[in-house]
Amino acid sequence: MAAALDEFDRIARFFAPLAAGFPGALGLTDDAALVDAGIGRELVVTTDALVAGVHFRSGDPPDLVARKALRVSLSDLAAMGAEPICYTLAAILPATVDEAWLAAFVRGLAADQAEFGIVLAGGDSVKTPGPATLSVTAIGRVEAGRALRRSGARPGDRVYVSGTVGDGALGLAVLEGRLADDAEGTLAGRYLLPRPRLALGRALVDKASAAIDVSDGLVADLGHIAATSGVRITIEAERVPLSPAARAALVADPRLIDAILAGGDDYELAFTSTEALPDALASTPIACIGRVEAGSGVTVLDRQGRPVTLSAGGYTHF
Repeated sequence: MAAALDEFDRIARFFAPLAAGFPGALGLTDDAALVDAGIGRELVVTTDALVAGVHFRSGDPPDLVARKALRVSLSDLAAMGAEPICYTLAAILPATVDEAWLAAFVRGLAADQAEFGIVLAGGDSVKTPGPATLSVTAIGRVEAGRALRRSGARPGDRVYVSGTVGDGALGLAVLEGRLADDAEGTLAGRYLLPRPRLALGRALVDKASAAIDVSDGLVADLGHIAATSGVRITIEAERVPLSPAARAALVADPRLIDAILAGGDDYELAFTSTEALPDALASTPIACIGRVEAGSGVTVLDRQGRPVTLSAGGYTHF
């Protein structure tokens, strides 16, 4: 029996040909599509779906579920350097969802609309016998020709990541009872409520050669930049920024390096640049963690400069 296609093989084989007639689809290899809006602007359009039991837990608070669903799409806009405009929502919900759940869900959306300057523009609401599914299409704008892409990394560039890495994956382990959290609940909080780096994305339009948001895991997502740009990316594990809670967990169990580097759900920005950048941009901490070289793939080095073998390359949907 032939091996099953992974998510990106499926996209390339079955769906990319459907987009061949539209240059703004970018071959379905980027975080979002670009639509010429005239007067020197492009619309940035992205769609993400979250399924109960896969992307969020069925018992998670509905306001946090709503905010995560919106923020995941906003993170894609951030990775393209876009400013949010509006979004549509398809809410595909089981009959067990009651008015109290919906009221809390809407409060979450309203809070994030106010925080991130985005409004609901339409969508659909249907009933399903299956798990709750939420699909958000977010629309932003960027100056024509200025959107950040995955394809611009070149040998000699530096590799950066924002914030801290690994909290999302470790937070899920906390919520599932596989790991203890710190007193502030840092890890669980990062999983339940990621923070899209919109201001940073806009600041990187003039500084980054390639960018992506870290959703499937740092190594996997840098692998997308490497593949799309035709380069190799080498990162040093010791330079990857960790929160105090994640660092404490790693000290207690060094095997957690796999979850930290490959687990996903951080929604930070990973990017490359020809410049030596400061420790923060747009009030967001950033760290240089490696370099771009000729070749292919992603290499992780330990403090002695030896390659690190991870048991998983990142989250995959199939």
